[in-house]
Amino acid sequence: MRRGTLTDTLMPVKIIALEKETPGVTPAAFTPALLKAEAAWVWELQQTGVLREIYFRQDRSAAVLILECADAAEAQRTLDTLPLAAAGLIAFDVIPLKPYPGLARLFIEPK
Repeated sequence: MRRGTLTDTLMPVKIIALEKETPGVTPAAFTPALLKAEAAWVWELQQTGVLREIYFRQDRSAAVLILECADAAEAQRTLDTLPLAAAGLIAFDVIPLKPYPGLARLFIEPK
């Protein structure tokens, strides 16, 4: 976890996870049972608050997940528990985010 800039409380890091292609995987590998298990685990992760949002890209068949974790390593460990990832069918690029500080410029008095 990291320290927040406005308080001394610990805050989770927001993470974007972009699904990426796994070479050699065919559509037939995505069985109905595996897809159902994936959906059930996604639901569990959403209920715990770790997985905040999930989408599919419009331009290709790939998921985009938004997580809140202590750090990128924790996010990767969480993603690795997804049934499709555990089966080696999908992988993710994990991108940690930080708050945009630029709006503070609106409140700085000129000298």
